Amino acid sequence: MERVAIFGAAGAIGHAVAGELRRRGLWFRVVGRRRAALEPLEAAEIVEADLTELRAAGDAARGVDTIIYTVGIPYHRFDLHPRLMTTTVEAAVVTKVTRLMVVSSVYSYGRPETPRVAETHPRLPHTHKGRMRKEQEDIALQAQKDGLLQAAVVRLPDFYGPHADNSLANPIFRAAMDGRKANWLGSVDLPHEFIFTPDAGRGIVELASRMEVYGEAWNLGGPSPISGREFITRVYTQAGAKPRWRTAGPAMLWVAGWFNTQMRELVEMQYLQQTPVILDDSKAAQLLGEVSKTPYRAGIAETLRWMKGA
Repeated sequence: MERVAIFGAAGAIGHAVAGELRRRGLWFRVVGRRRAALEPLEAAEIVEADLTELRAAGDAARGVDTIIYTVGIPYHRFDLHPRLMTTTVEAAVVTKVTRLMVVSSVYSYGRPETPRVAETHPRLPHTHKGRMRKEQEDIALQAQKDGLLQAAVVRLPDFYGPHADNSLANPIFRAAMDGRKANWLGSVDLPHEFIFTPDAGRGIVELASRMEVYGEAWNLGGPSPISGREFITRVYTQAGAKPRWRTAGPAMLWVAGWFNTQMRELVEMQYLQQTPVILDDSKAAQLLGEVSKTPYRAGIAETLRWMKGA
């Protein structure tokens, strides 16, 4: 892996991947819709591109051997995931890109059938967003089966950390710093899982650099399950504030959805708060020897430092 393009680089995971590539001294290009959002990444090249267009995606892919795909889509446009992946695969094939690493989520698994979800768990998504993620993954892995390129999928849980303001977790940090109540979806006492964004960046780049990972899917999880109550309490305590929160269940979200599109989109994802997906990433640990897992205390401290300086 010598020349890398990060598609969707402006998001939290794109930032984390860029940081890891920079740390390793690798050449990389960042790709996104707005140059201003890409400039802070200190990449060798910046390419503004609308990845729904094949010509633009081809220009973004040309001259690299590896694409790390970290594109994020607003909930109300999740139907774009398969379309963007199709365009990315076509552009990669035309420009002779060797490898494609796709960053996905737990959504494609659907409701968990086991306490911990390994890559062998059936993918039976029952939500629109889960089906779109599964279709996206299938397009990439089918390209590998068809001999068009080498493709792999890495699935992440919810994340927190620098640049992750659109996550479930980071608004809790903002609330703690501002002295407001945190918002939490569902029960605060059920287990949840968060991965620290720099850990995700390290894991993704390490997997992408190894030829034996391609043709398969890989999980990367957090340090341990943690309840919403404990996570919120840790954030507030480390921010020097008294923990305060309010919760929202399906009925409240459904009502709020009449007035707020984002709330409406969250209704179908409530199953994750009722039947949490906790990832088993022992497969990656067996291959890599070690998967970076920053303890929550250290990750929360670093996130607070970043937010104070952002």
